Amino acid sequence: MQHIPRKRFGQHFLSDGSVIEAIVQAISPQAGQTMVEIGPGLGALTQPLVERLGALTVIELDRDLAARLRTHAHLHVIESDVLRVDFSALSAQGAKTQGRLRVVGNLPYNISTPILFHLLDFAVCIEDQHFMLQKEVVDRMVAAPDTADFGRLSVMLQWRYQMENVLAVAPQSFTPPPRVDSAVVRMQPLAKPALHDAALLGPLVQVAFSQRRKLLRHTLGAFLDQHHFSGSFDLQRRAQEVAVAEYIALTQQLALQIG
Repeated sequence: MQHIPRKRFGQHFLSDGSVIEAIVQAISPQAGQTMVEIGPGLGALTQPLVERLGALTVIELDRDLAARLRTHAHLHVIESDVLRVDFSALSAQGAKTQGRLRVVGNLPYNISTPILFHLLDFAVCIEDQHFMLQKEVVDRMVAAPDTADFGRLSVMLQWRYQMENVLAVAPQSFTPPPRVDSAVVRMQPLAKPALHDAALLGPLVQVAFSQRRKLLRHTLGAFLDQHHFSGSFDLQRRAQEVAVAEYIALTQQLALQIG
């Protein structure tokens, strides 16, 4: 039975064979690795992945697609909203690869950022991530400081991952075609991230970029005053001019003062 893409799930199914092959090559799945695919849909990536891995866990919200996927003998199907999935529990099941997961997926563009932030909590148990996303989002994820694309998402991901835009994908590669260009990003958690507790980084960065055209003294300055910050930090800049390492250093200083 033909599946009709559902707008509420943001479904755009990858259908270009050459693009599928290029993505699989970029992922480079190896037999025996523990891999989780988010949003497998009609299985365009699922089939070549499971052929190379031997077994694959997939997370699918659409019950009709989940039922179809369960007919495959080598798939473990989790019918759920990915934002409710505990990836640490999945990593515990992958003992033969020391509990470290490889995560892949064609993420629904309407909730891609919440998924990325959800996975941040599980970075310690993840080997790498390869995601198809809206090109505009990938540009923001990998952006360098002092560029138009550098923002809150850039900082909040780059403190924890090494990232690379590995492949551009045109709308015509999907059925139905989305109205935007897409790209595949590779995300590798840093072995020794500079921050051990990032709870303070999130609100600090959010305030800094809340009015990105204004100097930081108008936004971050008030935040630092509220926390009685006594260190040195140049607030005569805009948020996008501050490197990720500087945000991390400021967070560390502030955390020490707060105690």
